[in-house]
Amino acid sequence: MDHDARLQRHSHLCRPFVGSIFSCAAFNFGTNVWTFKHRDVLNLAFGWCAVQALGEFDATEGGHLVLWDLKLIVEFPHGALILIPSATIAHSNVPVQAGDEWLSFTQFTPGGIFHYVDNGCQTVEELAEKDPNKYDQVMALKAARWETGLSLMSTLDELLPNE
Repeated sequence: MDHDARLQRHSHLCRPFVGSIFSCAAFNFGTNVWTFKHRDVLNLAFGWCAVQALGEFDATEGGHLVLWDLKLIVEFPHGALILIPSATIAHSNVPVQAGDEWLSFTQFTPGGIFHYVDNGCQTVEELAEKDPNKYDQVMALKAARWETGLSLMSTLDELLPNE
C-alpha cells in the first residue's frame, strides 16, 4: 500500500517537518532527561525511531545509549543521531553527571497510524461494521505483516560493497 499517496489525498494531515519520513516528533527537555529500559511498543514494529542527543555534557561520563538486546553500551555525544527499531529493541540511556545537561529530540511513527490507513482511514471496528469483506481481507494480511516488515530491512550483502 502506498501510504504517501493516501497522505496526499488527505490535505488536512501533515508531517511534523517538511521532508520528514516520520509522523511524530518529541522534544525531551529538562536538565537531565534519561529513560529506564523500555521498548516503544506502540511504534510501528518494523519502523525506525530517530533519536538525537542534545545538551552540554561529557559523553564519556554519561548520556550513553544502552541497547539491551544487542548487549551494547554506546557513547552518545551531543549532536549524535541514531536510528533504532525502538518497538523491538529494548533501550535506555544513562544519566549524565551533576551539572551537565542532556536533552533529546526523537522522531517516530506509531503503528496505529499504519493500521488506521490500512483500514481505509477508519478504526478496525468501523471497518468491520461498514465493510465485513474488506475487514476479513485486512485481518488475513496481518498474519504476514512481519514478513513485509522484514523485507524492508537491508541485508548484509546489500550493505557490503561488491568486489
